[in-house]
Amino acid sequence: MALRTQFQNSSDIGVFAKLTNSYCLVPIAECEAFYSVFEGELADVIKVIHTTVGGCRILGRLCVGNKNGLLLPNSTTDKELQHLRNSLPSTVKIARVEERLSALGNVIACNDYVALVHPDLDRETEEVLADTLGVEVFRQTLAGQVLVGSYCSLTNQGGIVHPKTPIEDQDELSSLLQIPLVAGTINRGSDNVGAGMVVNDWIAFCGQDTTATEISLVESIFKLTDNKPAPPPVCLEVTKSDKINTFLYTPPKF
Repeated sequence: MALRTQFQNSSDIGVFAKLTNSYCLVPIAECEAFYSVFEGELADVIKVIHTTVGGCRILGRLCVGNKNGLLLPNSTTDKELQHLRNSLPSTVKIARVEERLSALGNVIACNDYVALVHPDLDRETEEVLADTLGVEVFRQTLAGQVLVGSYCSLTNQGGIVHPKTPIEDQDELSSLLQIPLVAGTINRGSDNVGAGMVVNDWIAFCGQDTTATEISLVESIFKLTDNKPAPPPVCLEVTKSDKINTFLYTPPKF
């Protein structure tokens, strides 16, 4: 399923939110309509975490993550880092890197297994990325664009890349990443696919300006048909007094 929404007056929701298969990050701001869309669809499956990065709300452009980990820029404060450590699932690794290309979401695109990165990304950052997110890293451009995180969106099911990506390049990338790819747009013809949407293996959130044709392409390439996982089981703690009350028999009065 793919849904439309906007953050305040912006349809570039991929700038403000980060969605993975194990968590979702949204910015701290007065935008209840935006939050309610995410929490209404995700809260029973994964945690929706309100945060900032370096005091900024553009989470989707500053950080990069998947179900295994979250990579943050050096501008992330100690307080923000601790808040995220306390809020994310215990299985998710967190790392903060000193990187010249600090808008990590613009220069890295990934799913749970592979990552495409800006050709000039630091080697040390590449190593931290591979270790934290558990991915194989490939240096790549898309239609001559080095900001791979802005111009494509990937999941474990498929991906959308810059609309001017040649067919030969799409086929080569698809073979490299082991997922189907298609060239497309979002938000009524925008080539900033990564900035205009967030998606995981069962749901996508697209900008309000996204057309019905673009929505159809998103649902098709990412295979978003009834993929939503079941909510985790609820574990009820039974106390000693509960057990006593359960088995205590009171004879009826006549």
